[in-house]
Amino acid sequence: EVQVEESGGGLVQPGGSLRLSCKVPGLTFSNYAMSWYRQSPGAPEKERELVAAILGNGGGEHYADAVKGRFTISRDNAINMAYLQMDNLQPEDTGAYFCNPGYGVVVFNSWGQGTQVTVSL
Repeated sequence: EVQVEESGGGLVQPGGSLRLSCKVPGLTFSNYAMSWYRQSPGAPEKERELVAAILGNGGGEHYADAVKGRFTISRDNAINMAYLQMDNLQPEDTGAYFCNPGYGVVVFNSWGQGTQVTVSL
């Protein structure tokens, strides 16, 4: 089991930006890809959708079609952190965002609390 800590969410107007952070202490971080997922309001946990993923070496960035060109995933292996820079946010981006080791496949079934992103006027 790993501990995952997400932060950085908030309320933002359409067109705004947020930067989400994810810390996974106690993990050999560079050995694992990292992914960000979104759980839309009212959706069950099993319907969390993959938003972005990145390989352990920082390459191989993958994005869901809906966020391509607006979101950027990155990581800093020296401090066990992953990030999701979200620009030009839209109301449909609203939801709880979670990170987890793995490249679109959950490696550890141990989720953090997530961080809430709300895009609204």
